[in-house]
Amino acid sequence: MRAAPGVATRRSPYRPPARHRHRRRATRDFRGSPQGRYRRRRMPESSSPVVPAGPADGEVLSDHAGGVARITINRADRRNAMSWGVMTGLRDALSAAKADPDVRVAVLTGAGDEAFCAGADLGAMAGSGHGAADDGFLDRHQSRGVLAGVFQDLWHLGKPTIARVQGWAMAGGLGLALACDLVVASDRARFGAPEINVGLWPYMITVPLMRSMPPKKALELMLTGRVVAADEAERIGFVTRVVPHEGLDAAVDELAATLASKSPAVMKLGRQAFYGVWDMAAPEALTHLHAMLTLTNQTEDAAEGIAAFLEKRPPQWTGR
Repeated sequence: MRAAPGVATRRSPYRPPARHRHRRRATRDFRGSPQGRYRRRRMPESSSPVVPAGPADGEVLSDHAGGVARITINRADRRNAMSWGVMTGLRDALSAAKADPDVRVAVLTGAGDEAFCAGADLGAMAGSGHGAADDGFLDRHQSRGVLAGVFQDLWHLGKPTIARVQGWAMAGGLGLALACDLVVASDRARFGAPEINVGLWPYMITVPLMRSMPPKKALELMLTGRVVAADEAERIGFVTRVVPHEGLDAAVDELAATLASKSPAVMKLGRQAFYGVWDMAAPEALTHLHAMLTLTNQTEDAAEGIAAFLEKRPPQWTGR
C-alpha cells in the first residue's frame, strides 16, 4: 500500500507500535475518571523503532498485510489522544486504504496497552490547527468538524472496519471506535463520554453512539459521564466481542482474515446498502434494497460464488 502524506507505512506483520521511555508531560485528554484527573508516568523502553513520516510526524502508522490495513494512532505517551496531526493522519491513511485494491479490511487501534484513544488532546487543539494563535471564530468552528470527516471516511470506506480496543476509549475516542463497523475489545477496555465532567458535551460523537446502542442508553452515558467496563459494553451492544487481553490480537486477526476472505464487490455493495437505508422509512428502504439485490446479482463475484457452491470448491473472487 502506498504511503499517504502524513502516514508512516510498514508492510511487516502487525505488531502494535512499542511505547517509548520518557517522562510523560501533563496532557489534557479524557482518560475517563469522573474527576478528569491526569497522571504522569514513565513509559517502558521501545523494542523497535518508530518511523516518522510527513506532517503528522509519525502520529499515525499504517501497515498492510494479507488484505488488511492496520492503522495505529501512535501517541502512547499521550494515551493516543487526538491532535490535529492524528486526525489528518487518520484521514490520509483511510484514503490510502480506500484507494488500494489490495486492502479488503481496515483495523483501527492505538499504540501501547493503556489506551485505544483517550479523546481530544485539549491543550494541543486549542486553535484551529493552522498554527495561528489568534485563529478567528470561523476557523475554530470549521476545525471542530474534522472529527466528523473521520467518521464519514470510515462509513464511506467501502470496506469493513474493525476497532481493536485494548484500553481506554473515551470521548472522541469512543466515537472513533463506534464509527467502525465492528468493535473487538480486551477485557481491560473501558469506554465513556465524560465531557460533561469538564463542562463540555459530546456533540460530535452523538451519531456513532446512537447508531451503536439504544438512544436512551447513549443519552444516559452522555448525561452521567460514567465509565463502562468491557462486559457491560458488550451487553449494551456497542462492542461486538470481548476477549482476554492476551488474546486480543489473535481475535482481531481472525475476524479480519474472515472479512478479507469474502467477496470485496459484494462486501462493498452490501455495506453501502446497510448504511444507505439506516435513516430511511421501511417502504423506501425496501425499494432501495430490492434494486441492490438485482445489482449484486449482476456482479462477477455473485456468479462465481454460486458456481463455486454448486461445484463444491472455494470461490475465486475478482472484486467485480
